[in-house]
Amino acid sequence: MTQTSASLAQGVASPAPARPRPGFRVPVLATQLFILAVLFGAWEAAVRTGAVSGFLFGSPAGVVQAGWKLIVSGELWEHANYTLWASAAGFVVGTVVGTIPGLALWYSPYGAKVVEPFLVAINSVPKIAFAPLVILWFGTGLISKVALSISLTSIVALLAAFQAAKDADPDIQKMLVSLGATKRQIFAKVVVPSALPAIIATFRINIGFALVGTVVGEFISSKYGLGHIIFVASSLYDLNTVWVGIFSLMALGFVLYAGVDIAEKRLLRWKDQTYATQFKL
Repeated sequence: MTQTSASLAQGVASPAPARPRPGFRVPVLATQLFILAVLFGAWEAAVRTGAVSGFLFGSPAGVVQAGWKLIVSGELWEHANYTLWASAAGFVVGTVVGTIPGLALWYSPYGAKVVEPFLVAINSVPKIAFAPLVILWFGTGLISKVALSISLTSIVALLAAFQAAKDADPDIQKMLVSLGATKRQIFAKVVVPSALPAIIATFRINIGFALVGTVVGEFISSKYGLGHIIFVASSLYDLNTVWVGIFSLMALGFVLYAGVDIAEKRLLRWKDQTYATQFKL
């Protein structure tokens, strides 16, 4: 009896093992800013010491001066606004024009087999090759830049939607058929919801393609746009202004990417919840 009491007392007295405290983590934004500071600091130091030619590579200080000059004059906002609207219009129209037929091909396996080789052939051709034709057909204005963006984004969206529709779970489709569901109901309840994650993922890819189409059109023939700024500055060997155009394109990419994130949160709320529960660290 005494032995049991002693063992119980010992068990009560022994402290529970302490949980390891999570280590300190530097905020993500601070880490990102530190990396940028190191990169730009090394770039500026290399130019000032003569290790890198400022004429061929520019310098962060020169980029800031060139960017500030364009901001004060209002040129940067004007050109960036032109590129943003052309890219956004091409992205939205191209994605819709490509996604709807891609999903619709699920209705007819025969039609999909007939069309698929043509889609692969069109996708294998660099869309930039169509740029001179698009400029001739639609002129040198904003419409030609939007058309180029549509030509790049639509085929990607179509192929992605078509593949996502084909990958819809066949077992669930068979179960719904056995329960008397129509083809339209299967399409609405199974095919479209299962294809949405792949379609949203394609949105992010199409952001880059939309910007590429717009900028290429501005390279070929345009009086406005960030592509026009980059083309003119590179012709004059003004590398600092070229970098201003490139960094501005990155900023536009972030804006469009944020728009896709908002669309994903509204269309795929269930995916956001799953993601949040999976990665609780």
